[in-house]
Amino acid sequence: MSRADLRSAPLSVDEVLAKVRHPGAGAVALFLGTVRDQNDGHAVTELEYEAYGPMALAEMERIARETEEVIAGARCAIVHRTGALQVGDIAVACAASAPHRAEAFAACRRLIDEVKAHVPIWKREHGPDGPVWVGWEDARCGDQHGSEVQGGDEELRSARQEDHGVHPTERQRS
Repeated sequence: MSRADLRSAPLSVDEVLAKVRHPGAGAVALFLGTVRDQNDGHAVTELEYEAYGPMALAEMERIARETEEVIAGARCAIVHRTGALQVGDIAVACAASAPHRAEAFAACRRLIDEVKAHVPIWKREHGPDGPVWVGWEDARCGDQHGSEVQGGDEELRSARQEDHGVHPTERQRS
């Protein structure tokens, strides 16, 4: 049974739950990450998710397997969307079952925390201010980027970084 999936089609909560339900499961925990209408005080009208598919699937499968190994009796599933999502859409679903609620909650929490930390999926927010990649900086420029702007105008410097930013898959990792 596959523990992980990556898809552009809408997610089915029932499908994710079916992957973890079984007669020995006394508890099932479900986490749904949904698209909200704001982030850091900025309006959000749409999110785009891009992934390095083969690696994202392998990482999600590893995370689910390792969670099942470290939390006794856990059965886990992870499904993540790619493509354009609207406010209210489900972006990621993590489900975990276990004989007892404490283990189901712990497994589900571990799943989403590990997905956020290790899976190569990138998010681009769209809103009235234009699109912005979330959680990355232009690795080509470092602290010197925008230093040629007279008067140190922070807003102009920020706009220049967005205009000249590289896609997150092309950035250098430290």
